[in-house]
Amino acid sequence: MIFLGSFMRYFFLLIIGLAVCAAAQTFPREGLSDHKVSVRAFVNGTIVTGNGVIIEKGAILVRDGYIAGVGQKVSLPPGTPVIDLKGAYVYPGFIDLYSRYGMPEIPKNKNSMPRPRAPHPQSRDKEALAWNEAINSHADAAELFTPNAAGAKSLREQGFTLVQTNMRDGIFQGQAAVVLLNDGRAHDNVLPERGAQFLSFSKGSSRQDYPNSLMGAIALIRQTLYDAQWYERATAAYRANPAQKKPEFNRALEALLPVVQKKTPLLFGAANYLDVQRAARIADEFGLEMILKTGADSYKRLADLKALKKALVVPLTFPPKPDVSDANASDNVSLAALKHWDSAPEAPARLARAGIPFALTADGLKKGQTFLGQLRLAVKRGLDEDKALAALTVIPARLAGIDDKAGAIDRGKLANFIIAGGNLFRDDKSVIRRVVVAGKVHDVNPLPEFDWRGTWQLSSDWGNIPLEISGKIEKPDVFAGRDSNRVKLKKSVLSKNHIKLSLPATFNNAGGVIRLAADRFGLKLQGYVLDGQGRRHPLSGERRAAHEDKEKTTTKKEDVVMASFPTVFPDKAYGLSAPPEQPSWVLIRKATLWTATERGILEDYDLLIKKGRIHKIGRGLKAPKGARVIDAGGKHVTPGIIDEHSHIAIDRGVNEGSQAITAEVRIGDVLNPDNIHIYRQLAGGVTTSQLLHGSANPIGGQAQVIKLRWGANAAGLKFKAAPPTIKFALGENVKQSNWGDMFRSRYPQTRMGVKELFIDAFERARAYEKEWQAYKALSSSARKKTVPPRRDLELDALVEILNSRRTIHCHSYVQSEILGLMEVAERFGFRVGTFTHILEGYKVAREMAAHGAMASTFADWWDYKFEVYEAIPYNSALMVRGGVIASVNSDDAEMARRLNQEAAKAMTYGGLSPEEAIKLVTINPARQLKVEERVGSLEAGKDADIVIWSGSPLSGYSHVEQTWIEGRKYFDIGEDRQRRREIAEQRNVLIQKALKDKTPAAGKAGAGEKKARLDYRCDDMEDFLRDAQ
Repeated sequence: MIFLGSFMRYFFLLIIGLAVCAAAQTFPREGLSDHKVSVRAFVNGTIVTGNGVIIEKGAILVRDGYIAGVGQKVSLPPGTPVIDLKGAYVYPGFIDLYSRYGMPEIPKNKNSMPRPRAPHPQSRDKEALAWNEAINSHADAAELFTPNAAGAKSLREQGFTLVQTNMRDGIFQGQAAVVLLNDGRAHDNVLPERGAQFLSFSKGSSRQDYPNSLMGAIALIRQTLYDAQWYERATAAYRANPAQKKPEFNRALEALLPVVQKKTPLLFGAANYLDVQRAARIADEFGLEMILKTGADSYKRLADLKALKKALVVPLTFPPKPDVSDANASDNVSLAALKHWDSAPEAPARLARAGIPFALTADGLKKGQTFLGQLRLAVKRGLDEDKALAALTVIPARLAGIDDKAGAIDRGKLANFIIAGGNLFRDDKSVIRRVVVAGKVHDVNPLPEFDWRGTWQLSSDWGNIPLEISGKIEKPDVFAGRDSNRVKLKKSVLSKNHIKLSLPATFNNAGGVIRLAADRFGLKLQGYVLDGQGRRHPLSGERRAAHEDKEKTTTKKEDVVMASFPTVFPDKAYGLSAPPEQPSWVLIRKATLWTATERGILEDYDLLIKKGRIHKIGRGLKAPKGARVIDAGGKHVTPGIIDEHSHIAIDRGVNEGSQAITAEVRIGDVLNPDNIHIYRQLAGGVTTSQLLHGSANPIGGQAQVIKLRWGANAAGLKFKAAPPTIKFALGENVKQSNWGDMFRSRYPQTRMGVKELFIDAFERARAYEKEWQAYKALSSSARKKTVPPRRDLELDALVEILNSRRTIHCHSYVQSEILGLMEVAERFGFRVGTFTHILEGYKVAREMAAHGAMASTFADWWDYKFEVYEAIPYNSALMVRGGVIASVNSDDAEMARRLNQEAAKAMTYGGLSPEEAIKLVTINPARQLKVEERVGSLEAGKDADIVIWSGSPLSGYSHVEQTWIEGRKYFDIGEDRQRRREIAEQRNVLIQKALKDKTPAAGKAGAGEKKARLDYRCDDMEDFLRDAQ
């Protein structure tokens, strides 16, 4: 019930502080003063407050853009205009945290340069900004914002009333603004609360080369945050003591001070679930609050997402149906793409069930997709209606820091709400009628001001015309006459107070088309009829009975088909539902053991494994109770193969080749555990790989040693016992010999220059270390008044090399350069760990042995570029005989599956014994990676990383039957055959499901399936971040 009476004084005072909807207050008054008070009431609605309460036949009182009252009993001031909602549903206005609404277009000319293009290492901006154009942290969306009527209308039509908007250009993208979706000036629509600082892994419109890889983007973010911390301390120290060198003024770092001071959160726009985890690790490293915008694949590793303890912003960009319309098309669609199409609509529901807080966003919707349509699909696929509403109201309001004024229909909050014809989440026919933004009413699909439906009787001297008007109120159907004379009128115009009809000539045998026009006065009509001969007849009429809506009020229950198969890890062919079991005991009996130790090859021996470690080797070992026993009679067992030089499982770029020195980048930041080469190489017996940066620059990035634990996440791949390493490179690649004529400006361009670059880099690192030592030696009071050294991640890595805490693995070919790098190392007091490739190693084996360097080479690659003309297949054997610990590596995803055969070539080319040859891919690379205490040989106490072969591992006729890592079986050839059958069955089920689905397909085979590059070689060089946004 609505009560009219005196209005509470509270609300007059409220508006003084909250008048965001008033006209811009600093503008001069034009014409007469407007003393109008903005008061309006919405009554007789089903109000879903967003606070867990639904008010039937409720009312909302709005004054000056804010809710002054809500409930079944609301006191209205005298003369308040009232809008009767007639039972319509009212929801809190939706809030989108990830928008570009009202922002300028990102400049396109910067990215439209022809390729190849000349290098662009430095920013050309002269302002006091960041050194890198991808750092736009100084951008302020509140300053850039201009209301856009068309854009606001489009968002309101989907129920949005508020958005957090940002330019979204670059890696650091600036501070967002929270804005209302009203028309008018920016002054009236920008809320005072400042939004989050946005980030991404795309460099957007930046013209600079750096970064060109995902690991480079992560390094740039990490360095920039350290720079912001330094900037805060440096400026404070300078203020305390101006008698020292002034730190630079930097607007970009100034803008990041609220972030490092933990006053402003970060919002990271990630492309997929792997990027979400990468971004979260950065936030945790610096202890920063971060909100994570995900991709459509957020359902894939829910346990990992929940462990992040961070809120998500989830798009409803479900992939289109893959094209499986014919045999050729279906052959080109992977099981991963089919499962993603089948499972993605359930992502919001699964997140909700997992207890992960999230908001929803309309960002990224493709042509033909509407937000409400995608939202209803998510609800049909299991998302609870209340959770969906919270993800669009309460949660985004809290994350944006505006929950005191938005997110619910409550007294004192902004009058932002949606008026819908029915249940907006479950009823596909329910439409948004109106959206109210800060008290301003916007029509979306308004109901006609008069409902014409019902039974009418029209009378004239020409004749009587009974009318029945029924159907939808927005577009009713009009029927004239009764029984056999009843006809549906094709031409009818019904407006608020006027009706126009055309009746066919057959009606009452009129002999011509009859035209009728009348005005409405309440429920009566006055007008005229033009008969078939054109004669005019006065007309009157009245409504005899109102329309009775016979449509069912209950929503039709649909048969919703949920995802056909559970999510596995990774969610593609050969994925696992859980990590392989680790039995307490495993006994392998009567095998030929290739120990890769001084014991050599042991025939008819047993190997006992206890909880993932080799426990005992001997003959006639007894199986402990409950042990898994494997009869390996006639089989051969080796240590797991170790690849010193691999590039698998790396995401978006193996080279950060945009600069000569990129020691700050880390392969460990960009591991891709979904890479199918992990599984394929298990089938070749590989259990450990060193993932190296490419060879595009003299000092590349930090490497990552992994164990091929298929099904684990990125962190689970890392071999934590492996000491840190780094990639260096010599030769044609680093001096850009084959890059083209445009690449003649970067130093070095000669082999001599490469050596000088090393010397200069280590001298800078030594000076940097001394600078930090001097600063740390100061008293705490003195440090507060002294500008600290700037932490430099590139130099940090070089200092680790100087102090022998990080080992160099160097891409190399020519003997002079090999000797040159060893000379540089000895000059600075450290040793080169391993020369990789090193096809002229046979020439300098004695010098390498004396230096302490090891070598990892190709078995028989040569003649593929000028600097390898003097390579020989005897290289590995000659280095072994020269006292060098040597191995053979792959540098190729396919070759890695056959490293046993590569090792065998050393018996043909060089005469190594089988015992020596097997060491080239087991214990020797383990020594090069400094993990020989854990892997590389069959010895008690070591990790049970083993391979069971059908025959001799050095025979081209043998194959892997089982591969074990730490006592877990990750590959079994028999299980592999079964999995292939299951994969075929799953594909067929999903293809048949897609064929029955009536939604449009992606358009061409493979469309909608974004395929990441799976394989890299040392010299692969492309820009993965340009145009990525």
